[in-house]
Amino acid sequence: MPPKKRNSGTTQSKGLKPSTESAPPDKKESPELSLKKHRDKDAEFVTLCKSLHVTDLVCDRAWTLWKNVQESMDEVTDSQKRLWGACLFVIETDMDVACFTLTQVLKAVSLNVKQFMALVRKLDVNMDTISTKVNSALTRLEKKYDVTLALYQRFEKTCKKIFALVSDGKEREIMRSCWTMFLLAKGRVLQMEDDLVISFQLLLCTLELFIKRCPPDLLQPLYKSAISKVQSPPTRASRRNQSKAKSRPPEPEVDVQLLETLCKENECNAEEVKNVYQTSFSAFLDSLDLSRSQDFPQVNDFDQQYEEHYLKSRDIDGRLFFDGDETVLVPKVEISQVERTPKKNLPDEDTALIPPQTPIRAAMTSIQQLRGDLISTGDQPSTNLATYFKNCTVDPTQDVVKRLETLGQTFSQRFGQAVGPRCVILGKQRFTLGVRLYYKVMEAMLESEEKRLSVQNFSKLLNDSTFHTSLLACALEVVMATYGESSFKAGGYSHGGGGGDTAETDVCFPWILDVFSLAAFDFYKVIESFIKADPTLSKDIVKHLETCENLIMERIAWRTGSPLFELLKQEHEGGAAEQVETPASFSQPLQHNHTAADLYLSPMRPGLRVLPHESTATASSQASSQAPAQPASQTPRHRKSNSLSLFYKKLYRLAYTRLKMLCSYLLSSHPELEPIIWTLFQHTLQHEYELMRDRHLDQLMMSAMYAICKVKSVDLRFKTIVTAYKNMPNTNQETFKHVLITEGHYDSIIVFYNQVFMQRLKTNILQYASTRPPTLSPIPQIPRSPYKFPNSPLRVPGSNNVYISPLKSPRMSPGIMTPRTRMLVSIGESFGLSGRFQKINQMVNSSSCKRALDLGPSPKPLKRLRFDGDGQDEADGSKSGGDSTLIQKLAEMSSTRSRMQEQKMKEEEAKKE
Repeated sequence: MPPKKRNSGTTQSKGLKPSTESAPPDKKESPELSLKKHRDKDAEFVTLCKSLHVTDLVCDRAWTLWKNVQESMDEVTDSQKRLWGACLFVIETDMDVACFTLTQVLKAVSLNVKQFMALVRKLDVNMDTISTKVNSALTRLEKKYDVTLALYQRFEKTCKKIFALVSDGKEREIMRSCWTMFLLAKGRVLQMEDDLVISFQLLLCTLELFIKRCPPDLLQPLYKSAISKVQSPPTRASRRNQSKAKSRPPEPEVDVQLLETLCKENECNAEEVKNVYQTSFSAFLDSLDLSRSQDFPQVNDFDQQYEEHYLKSRDIDGRLFFDGDETVLVPKVEISQVERTPKKNLPDEDTALIPPQTPIRAAMTSIQQLRGDLISTGDQPSTNLATYFKNCTVDPTQDVVKRLETLGQTFSQRFGQAVGPRCVILGKQRFTLGVRLYYKVMEAMLESEEKRLSVQNFSKLLNDSTFHTSLLACALEVVMATYGESSFKAGGYSHGGGGGDTAETDVCFPWILDVFSLAAFDFYKVIESFIKADPTLSKDIVKHLETCENLIMERIAWRTGSPLFELLKQEHEGGAAEQVETPASFSQPLQHNHTAADLYLSPMRPGLRVLPHESTATASSQASSQAPAQPASQTPRHRKSNSLSLFYKKLYRLAYTRLKMLCSYLLSSHPELEPIIWTLFQHTLQHEYELMRDRHLDQLMMSAMYAICKVKSVDLRFKTIVTAYKNMPNTNQETFKHVLITEGHYDSIIVFYNQVFMQRLKTNILQYASTRPPTLSPIPQIPRSPYKFPNSPLRVPGSNNVYISPLKSPRMSPGIMTPRTRMLVSIGESFGLSGRFQKINQMVNSSSCKRALDLGPSPKPLKRLRFDGDGQDEADGSKSGGDSTLIQKLAEMSSTRSRMQEQKMKEEEAKKE
């Protein structure tokens, strides 16, 4: 089922008004709970249901869920009432009925948001206790809570700098009114209420309104002086005297001087906030008839309106943050976490410690850095880039301009549809930044190609529309990620196998691909070159793009209609001597010297060649047509795709990395199985690639593991595989719950194995049980990521936890640092307090810096697989014989470090052979 849309209350109200609208017709006349119908249930449970105004149907289903959970749990460690509340929340969300809000259930069971979220997820001891719909709702609620919490913390901190403390506590009344108005504005303006940046900008707009209408004696000096001199002093005119006020000059829509002061104090771009004010916030004020009124906003004017919005949205009452309510208490931060926050070296004149990085501070810093990097890049091609355009056989300038105009309109309109109807202008701002980055990276790419190829005519590349669209999409993804508006939607899943809900109110990747109708395989081609061409990209953004690349390889590029399938078809039908990529080649180091030009312009290369960079003359129209002559005695061989070859090399390495991680969890006592499973997995990807259509890489991985364990008589149940898989990073429950079986029909991973995977590969699987099994595929060499740059921290040789990082700011070179801004240690001399050495030792010996594959405690196997309706939990239908020795072994698993070292030694030995 699709997740609940992230709409504001106004857009959701249609389906949420009376709770009976989602109930069967016979329930409509009696939404009240009937106590007579629930005598078989615990009286306290029924009382809880009645207090939350649930219907009979919700009560019945929640009780059934509770009984299932009770049966599957070893012991009930939480109070029954809290677990009942969690069950009611799950059922209400699944049924999409409006019985109670999140805040109401939190108060009913005496839990705060974070505790309740953890409890609901704890219920998922069965694979289908929590549906993908509930999981999506949890994620949305958790993100909205985190955003609102961050906004309130900044609001409280800012208000202390704005308002003066007075004896009658008048400033608290003003703050409450301001916070409530902001919550209403956010709910009215944004469909994406978890957008941190735009929400924060709206908060600054609201503060501006209150400051300029606030009595001067309630303001701190900075803000008292920040109000424009031309503005008439605020008065408390009543509505009856508004006619007299009309004779005064109209109040300006925004006090620019005041707003700029607010923005400067909060490290926010003033121009962006002005745009938010003049479009979204002004329209909101008009709706409240407050635009021209001189009245000081009173909380009663909009408190009731926010109450209605909150009840429709069914989530958290944001006013409780101001009240310090227990349900929204700030989670306690461990002191050690604060101590681990990196402290910047400060110049001599500023020795104050920088506070821990907050979400808003991080977002503002990232935006400032992006805008600063693009400040010298105009909205038009630079002189150098324009020269490249003119040097082309066919000048692409006009096509570039027309393309940007068309895509700009599309992007801003779609941005407005997703974020908020009055946010189209914000979409245009994002697009403008994206265009600047697009020009900057394109120029850097062309300069690099010129050095590499010694040519200046890039006509073929610069007249390739797909290349331009991909480059622009990548630039916009960077901008969206910098503003915190793009993360990842369900691991790249599109529900129902189609294009997803067009009304989906998020802009998470791969949203940009849908906006530009761009194939994921084409977008993938530009990612690595884009990163290399812009060394100013932050570590977080590089990580974001790397995750985009992985999502494409895992799933998105395998959707029906992808050009990947056409390339694979040509490769296999054309009789290529080295189909896709030979196993021997992926045991060699992965070369990262290919470029976007190689991948877009030279999709074919001679089969005799091995490395993409050997066909370097691809960027110009003249050079790309050149190919070395084949020896006369040799039969011409099918030419091979550069882009497909590189894709498969990366795919194999990603697939093996994930398989190795899962094996370290489950098969530590059977190390001989890993290379066999990999051979079957690799064979499937190379020769049975149609199994990947509209599916996920990990679905084939888990199926291959189960198949080999079955044929080798190793007791490994599918539910144990899934339990371990859930604990791996970057996984989504939809991967094993929502697998394509036949067109339009989805089911669990077990059904996929029985009806699809095993049927297609049965003959191949059985070969591994014979005396002459297939030759094992070489293990791919896992290279250092191409996305680690010289300024990234480097591990000190011989140490696991010690890293060094170069100074990033030249103004903080050791020569100008002072004893107060640096630490000097002279070996053999006194270091001062012994506690300093102890802290260093603790840091070096800390186990917090574990390797990526050290996944901590072993996973607890699933007690019960509820989608096995007949109680059978083996994929082939056999009965379980109690806890297997493998499951017992899970509890004894230790760190994977030693196994990684053993694997490394094996790889070294294999290379020598």
